[in-house]
Amino acid sequence: MQRGKCKYQLNPKSQAMHSRHSLFRNFGLCVFHYSIYVALFSSVAIAEAGDFLSKIHPYLLVQEEYNDNIYLTSTGKKSDFITTISPGISFSTSAATVTTPDQILQTPADPEGINLDYRLGLVFYANEGQNNYTSHLGALNTWYTLSQKLRLRLTDYFIRSELSKEPNYATGGMYGQVILDTQRGRSIYNRNVFEPSVDYQFGENNHVFINYRNNVFQSENPFVEDSQENYINPGLSYWFNIRNGISLEYGLTLGDFERSSNLVGHIAKGRYTYRFNPRTSTFVEYTFQRFDFEPPSIDFEVNNTSIGIDHAFSPTLTGTMQVGYFWQNTQGGPSTDGFSFNFDVRLAEQPGARTTFTLSFQGGYVMDYFTFGNLGFTKYHRAIASITHRLQPRMTVGISGILERAEYASDRKDWIYIAQGTASFVLFRWLSLSLNASHRGNDSTVDNAEYIENRVLLSLRATL
Repeated sequence: MQRGKCKYQLNPKSQAMHSRHSLFRNFGLCVFHYSIYVALFSSVAIAEAGDFLSKIHPYLLVQEEYNDNIYLTSTGKKSDFITTISPGISFSTSAATVTTPDQILQTPADPEGINLDYRLGLVFYANEGQNNYTSHLGALNTWYTLSQKLRLRLTDYFIRSELSKEPNYATGGMYGQVILDTQRGRSIYNRNVFEPSVDYQFGENNHVFINYRNNVFQSENPFVEDSQENYINPGLSYWFNIRNGISLEYGLTLGDFERSSNLVGHIAKGRYTYRFNPRTSTFVEYTFQRFDFEPPSIDFEVNNTSIGIDHAFSPTLTGTMQVGYFWQNTQGGPSTDGFSFNFDVRLAEQPGARTTFTLSFQGGYVMDYFTFGNLGFTKYHRAIASITHRLQPRMTVGISGILERAEYASDRKDWIYIAQGTASFVLFRWLSLSLNASHRGNDSTVDNAEYIENRVLLSLRATL
């Protein structure tokens, strides 16, 4: 790859990292750029010009935000008005309304296709002008099916932002979902996640797959650690008959960090499922994880066993109940254990329906690496509730809330909460207006981690 063809300037702090780290950083962003060109020009070659142009939708998003604690501090709070002007463009071969705010990166039933979205953000602060900056958000999802059995897929996600809560970058993540860690202050960060995968189906419900992920994170804050994840994940799903099936997965993680010890991680997961009928199934699951670090960090492993049941009350109302127990063992350090659980009920959107909701209770542990703070092994309990209701064909309202208890390996403990309300109105087919008001905070055993924030966001979006 010639440098003149794909430039990506690193901050001075990052220049000191290993050359292989810098190579992978540039590789992910370059692949994203070239994938866009390949996707677009390939589509031009196989589609008529008129049909191609009908799939391109330029748009303009204008947002005005009031935030009463822009640096998320417990004392000396500063408030500000933040204006964001975001021209963007989307291209999609999938059927979608032009009023959809953001498309979730999931593969539709079409044998091949492309979903592409890019948005530039010009961000201006009314008082704290030194925080003015330019943001970028890009997402690519393209797939192709060979012989109705072999499916190739490529996704890429790139963000340049200063948001204190980073959006969930996982493929298929829910719109509006965020990762656990929180950034204090207003420091710009970049993330690029490049994920190709291959899936081969050899029966109605049987398939083998292999996924790869290159996840690069860098921050302009000298106190925030840059990192890179390389992850490979083969797996198998096989049904012996209509009632009995298994799924097996393995994952290898290679983690590079700017200052902390690098890691090699392994995860092995197996599940046996018994299907009572098309609507109800029960399962037994076992997960083993091991993380080996370079000295002086301490290696550890986690075992987690669980049982559960899935039930479809209707084509759109589904529920899951899963309970288990995990135990973590460290080499020469403290160990911990606890219950894991997941109780989840969802009413999905369907044609003609006016209400959707989610109610979820989760608990157990997460591995927080490749984020702002790299918090590591973390025990948590979480409650999530959300409901949206369409008052009329053009107007939708919703409320949601999250309450989370996080217990970190450093003996720090947090109560994290957020409550928000939303309203959206389609003025015309090409013009929509939305309002979001939220109250969130963190009650922590570490004083400088505490904060309370109130935020109001008004958005106007025009799409051609």
